[in-house]
Amino acid sequence: MSNSKSSPELSMLAKLEGLLFVAAEPVALTQFGTVLDLSPAKIKDLLDELDETLANRGLRIQTHRGKVQLTTAPELAPLVETFLGLDATSKLSPASLEALSIIAYQQPVTRPQVDAIRGVNSDGVIRSLLTKGLIQESGRAEGPGRPILYGTTPEFLQHFGIASLADLPTLDLSEIPSEDIDTQLLKS
Repeated sequence: MSNSKSSPELSMLAKLEGLLFVAAEPVALTQFGTVLDLSPAKIKDLLDELDETLANRGLRIQTHRGKVQLTTAPELAPLVETFLGLDATSKLSPASLEALSIIAYQQPVTRPQVDAIRGVNSDGVIRSLLTKGLIQESGRAEGPGRPILYGTTPEFLQHFGIASLADLPTLDLSEIPSEDIDTQLLKS
């Protein structure tokens, strides 16, 4: 039995939500704009509205480097792991957390820059973070040897339950004695 009445036209917000739902990976705002015939600014407004709608639900909007995706709320991680039969998320070592925080705040950054800040070789830690998908190669630096630049991934945001890099906590260096701060490293 078919319905003789036609369905009402879905709102742009509903259309955007549907596209986010079927996207297998993060999508650029411009791609949504092309499909929906809207400006990136209008897409951003719709994403903000959708994010507010989802605030008390099981989904979140995640933004990383101009790309957006729909993810589960970070608070659901243990429940999702149980439901999917996944092993508990592996813990990051203090060295990995240290290197990851340097990369997150300084990106794009080279391994020698990470080494200089940490004061130790970071080859193994960076390899581990790459394997876990928390960082990725994001280009090459100009200069001798053209070292690889590293930056965070959308998985980094998911792992730490943040919507975008703008949500990283601000660093308060006022409590650190000035003799402990190498100002050259902080400027790079």
